Amino acid sequence: MDQDTPLQRTLKIGKASVGLIHLDTALSKVLKDNSLNEEQAVAYLFKQVNKHNYVPPTAHKLYKDALKQEYSRLKTGNKTHESEELTVRILGPGCVSCNQIKIMLIDVMQEFGIAADIEQIQDLDEIWRYGVLNTPALIINNDIKSSGRLPSKSEIEQWLRDVLD
Repeated sequence: MDQDTPLQRTLKIGKASVGLIHLDTALSKVLKDNSLNEEQAVAYLFKQVNKHNYVPPTAHKLYKDALKQEYSRLKTGNKTHESEELTVRILGPGCVSCNQIKIMLIDVMQEFGIAADIEQIQDLDEIWRYGVLNTPALIINNDIKSSGRLPSKSEIEQWLRDVLD
């Protein structure tokens, strides 16, 4: 990856997952600066995000709320967002196997009437941040379920059942 290319971090804004450039840098800075209160930290984060990304004026409050939640989560050390949400990530270069996992996952979710936030991550740096070295990989609620192979439909069904029970 080119050194001049800024890192992108995905953040859930309302119901959408949005890739934001320079958010990692801004978060790192505010987490190290103990003189900032939460309101000042969120104001700085929003200023940086708005400077480097397009933020629709109608979504300013949603972005600020999401940044506040992410800042609080990182400040307190909590690993997960809201526990009732189901988050699924498919990691890989967008190959046939990655697409097959996504198709099977959507089929299983439709069969069982399950809703989830599905994110397909193709950036190698982002994939490595999850500790995944072999793709395709499937992560459910931040738990790596498979890596380097195509799981069966029944395995995906079982993993989703385990998470929901």
